[in-house]
Amino acid sequence: MSQLPPLSAVRVFEAAARLENFTVAAQELGMTQAAVSYQVKLLEERLGISLFQRAGRKVALTDKGREIATILSRAFDQMREGFAALTQDHSTILTISCTNSFAHLWLAQRIGTFQMRQPGLAVRIDATDRVVDFARDGVDVAVRGGRGDWPGLEAKLLTHNRLAPLCSPSWLAANGPIADARALHAMPRLSPDDMWWHEWFAAMGVEADGKGLPPAIALDSQVMEGRAAMAGQGVAIVNPFLWKTEVEAGLLVEALPSYVRERASYWVVYPPHARNTAKVKAFRDWIGAEFAREIAADPEARFLPR
Repeated sequence: MSQLPPLSAVRVFEAAARLENFTVAAQELGMTQAAVSYQVKLLEERLGISLFQRAGRKVALTDKGREIATILSRAFDQMREGFAALTQDHSTILTISCTNSFAHLWLAQRIGTFQMRQPGLAVRIDATDRVVDFARDGVDVAVRGGRGDWPGLEAKLLTHNRLAPLCSPSWLAANGPIADARALHAMPRLSPDDMWWHEWFAAMGVEADGKGLPPAIALDSQVMEGRAAMAGQGVAIVNPFLWKTEVEAGLLVEALPSYVRERASYWVVYPPHARNTAKVKAFRDWIGAEFAREIAADPEARFLPR
């Protein structure tokens, strides 16, 4: 025989042969007793042999039925073990995707708390600035900046973000006070072509066209920009929520007090089928609580629209 018999019938026969009772097999499979009997008969007709001897309501395996049942039971046991191992391996590793800036400035400092609460879970952080494919890249959950509208994914809002120009106290002492946003536009700024600068100046009512400005330092990440600002290299436009530790330590200050909301917000993102898996739910609940706690403790963040 070149082809396998219908797998639905094989599955029913394996249960019926293992239990030697059509009624009990039906209960295990969530079927009617008549459906079990039909599937077994279908398999017998396909094979051209009797698999059960029937005597009233009782059934017993024939010699041929017992022979194939032994092989099938072994195969089903191997499949169960394989799927159990696959599920076990997958359920004990959590892969989190986020940007390099978020990983370095926020998550790396706090993920140990989550790990201690989930001692049976191995955590892997995939820090990348590209948008990952969850299935292809083996990612379970992500923290993304955006508007929460990624097709095929569910997103839970963590917080809206604020933009602020930060610099070192020494830089501000040497170059300040800064009268207004227009005055800041003409001063040394890090990555002056960064879209966040354009957003911030637009919100402050200043057209930032870049004309007449001297050459400037261009850096490709918020981490480098913030570090350069702390070193007195100029003013960086950053998300102050990620730099709370440095601000509280007096390493960074606002060059010009303002309150500008970024277009993108932070979201925890995951595929719909993973929403109720233990590891994704644990991380979603933990990071949501962490953000809520930190926002509640920040006098400025409490007034951020949600």
